Amino acid sequence: MIQMVTYDLRKPGKDYGNLIKAIKNFPSWAHPLESTWIVKTNYSSVQVRDYLRQHIDGNDQLLVTRLEGNWASFNLQQDVVTWLESNINSASLL
Repeated sequence: MIQMVTYDLRKPGKDYGNLIKAIKNFPSWAHPLESTWIVKTNYSSVQVRDYLRQHIDGNDQLLVTRLEGNWASFNLQQDVVTWLESNINSASLL
């Protein structure tokens, strides 16, 4: 499964290095935008949320959604586009 992880961290200046390390523990991942990651995992969205939740504060926000099928991008780094092309069915690039 491909899961998109996006978050808003509410505590300015806090080091969220442990959250980033936790995301990078997934077998395969891409980091297309500042607060957005895409991970390849066998875990459900709920399982990914529960795993990452321990690395954020109670007032932070976290959204995990399963990605399937079509995707489109604009002006992303080429390594991210390559990852998406390799891991999600089809692409539409501008």
